[in-house]
Amino acid sequence: MATSLTTGRPWRVILSFSIPLLLGNVVQQLYQFADAVVVGRHLGVESLAAVGATGSLLFLLIGFAWGLTSGFAIPIAQAFGAGDAAAVRRSVATGVILTGVTSIVLTVGAPLIARPVLELLQTPPELLAEATIFTQISFIGASATMFFNYLSAIIRAIGDSRTPLIFLTVSCALNVGLVILMVGPLEWGVGGAALATVVAQAVSVLLCLEFVRRRLPMLHLRRVDWKVTREDFAEHLRLGLPMGFQASIIAIGTLTVQVALNSLGSEAVAAYTTASRVDGLAVAFLSSLGLAASMYAAQNYGGRRPDRIRRGVVEGTWMAVITGILLGAVIIAFGTPMVRLFVGEGSDEVVAMAHRMLIINGCGYWALGILFVLRGALQGLGHTLVPTVTGVIELVMRVGAAVVLGAMIGFDGVALSNPLAWLGAIVLLVPAYVRAHRGLAHLRVDPVEATETSAIAIVGPTDGSMVVDAVLTQPVRVVRGSRFGWLTRR
Repeated sequence: MATSLTTGRPWRVILSFSIPLLLGNVVQQLYQFADAVVVGRHLGVESLAAVGATGSLLFLLIGFAWGLTSGFAIPIAQAFGAGDAAAVRRSVATGVILTGVTSIVLTVGAPLIARPVLELLQTPPELLAEATIFTQISFIGASATMFFNYLSAIIRAIGDSRTPLIFLTVSCALNVGLVILMVGPLEWGVGGAALATVVAQAVSVLLCLEFVRRRLPMLHLRRVDWKVTREDFAEHLRLGLPMGFQASIIAIGTLTVQVALNSLGSEAVAAYTTASRVDGLAVAFLSSLGLAASMYAAQNYGGRRPDRIRRGVVEGTWMAVITGILLGAVIIAFGTPMVRLFVGEGSDEVVAMAHRMLIINGCGYWALGILFVLRGALQGLGHTLVPTVTGVIELVMRVGAAVVLGAMIGFDGVALSNPLAWLGAIVLLVPAYVRAHRGLAHLRVDPVEATETSAIAIVGPTDGSMVVDAVLTQPVRVVRGSRFGWLTRR
């Protein structure tokens, strides 16, 4: 259901929007839990380490694609906040074209470089064969992943964070079932685990398309909507490319960490992989607040409510800090039994190393929460430079810690690369957002007018006729000249 984020108490709006995102992230992490448990229990710690050895490379390319599609959704959220339905549809069409082109390049080119890159990363020889298979299959199915991310981002951009949760839950449940089938009875090994993900993502794409067809007539594209201009492409790439490069920059740092881990042996790789699965649950909570802050800022930017942005981001930051402290305490206290879910008996050293990493990360979750919220808010406002630079800072801090501290104190030094990268990023993010916060204070509050009689059709029957099952206030576009020219008025 399309929902405006430009009304209501800011902290409640952000929290309400973030809860489905959080549940979706948790569901996805639980799938990764199940995936790791099945692989680890059925195929052994070495196969689990092989899958873990692919994480950095997959994040480098697929993470770029995810960031790219998330950036494409920002103009959609801004146009929706401004009440410009034509701009929403045109932005959707622009994103579809760009996502399609990127998918083709990724699907065709990435599988060819998988093994050479894994060798370059010094993947242990005993892990290389399975790691290559898992990577190649994941890349071949990258189009499904990209379009599911893009379609989910579109739906969230118009204020609906619940529907993507439903489809993600279905996808993850299907994924778990397929992993059990393909790794267990069918004995397809790690390739089966990768294929299960591809199939589940493809089903999710079909569900999203059917939902848009049935329930979101505002997103039904017409012939005129496909007549996108060079300016449309430029604006979407201006926002999408920095977010994609930001993910890639972070991934390069993660690749360096992977090299350092590979040099420490299979046990270190398995411990880091296992700890990352547990760590992902905590990160999911915080990243949900960051994405909610991004969509909240974007809609209120388009709706000409700088006052709500200022208040909402401050409240969102406090929520992230408190959540980070609580999550850190839980992870530190219960890390060992959670790690035990992934490995069997005789892997005590792996468990001990993984728990040490969780303790190190848990102490820094408060900083990660600040990073997610402030970076998300700046991206929602259309800022690209500072979020990208913070990615570079994360890269430098992560590489420096992994190389220097890893050589000095081993696995614990590599684990320290995460919280040090987070702290380095917020050193720039905090003053950058403070400047933006002060700038918003000087802007005129000129909210989009609303009318109680402007109905949005939320549900329509399959025969295409319009039946209003729910009514929301629909913003009336009153922008004159440039779509967001109001921001230049004092």
